[in-house]
Amino acid sequence: MLPLSENDQCVLLRLAREALAGYMSSGQIPAAEESAEALCQPCGAFVTLHRGKNLRGCIGVIEAIKPLYQTVRECAVWAAVQDPRFPPVTKDELAGLNLEISALSPLFDISPEKVEVGRHGLLISHGALRGLLLPQVAAEWKWDSRRFLEETCRKARLPADAWRNGARIQAFTAQVFEEAHAARTSHPAA
Repeated sequence: MLPLSENDQCVLLRLAREALAGYMSSGQIPAAEESAEALCQPCGAFVTLHRGKNLRGCIGVIEAIKPLYQTVRECAVWAAVQDPRFPPVTKDELAGLNLEISALSPLFDISPEKVEVGRHGLLISHGALRGLLLPQVAAEWKWDSRRFLEETCRKARLPADAWRNGARIQAFTAQVFEEAHAARTSHPAA
């Protein structure tokens, strides 16, 4: 993952909001022009939707398969309509949502004592079960690294101590950025 400039971040946030607005109007993700070189690099990403302080949807892609700008556009729509924890976002809700994007580094194996809260996101897997938590989750909840490992295990539907008992621990870093209130109101839902 290349460091994204402030302009790259603004472009990604705009593209994500435009994809959401277009999908809400037509049921399809509208086409987008190719973006700057940094945004065309394959990169994993998550898009998180908040309504006020409440989570409203979050979906992402871990692996770097598609160009970042395409991944972000698709994840924005999926977070709005496919997160199984929430009913689909309605067109009327769109203007009140805040978008947050997490552009991910590649995964790397990590030992439990090297996990840094606020810096690392975690993917813990065992067999077909796996759970992922973004770096900002542990920081927001003020977890220590042990609790972060346990909660990631729980997210995978594994015992909380699976990180000590054979589960694979992988980490990643993320460049996290979100819309400012002014950006949200300057791009209302179509």
